[in-house]
Amino acid sequence: MDMSIAALSVDMSLAKTQQDFGVAVMKMAMEADTSIMEETLETVESLDPALGNNIDIMA
Repeated sequence: MDMSIAALSVDMSLAKTQQDFGVAVMKMAMEADTSIMEETLETVESLDPALGNNIDIMA
């Protein structure tokens, strides 16, 4: 297996680019999950804690 230095350099550069892209996509996914969780918590915190505690059974 005889690779030239130029081919090896290109392969290493491509591998680094792919790794950087994977890390960037993972960061975006983590940030999206975090923002969804924050929105959910804000919604839950804004609910009335007494909501649903009483049931009117008289019709």
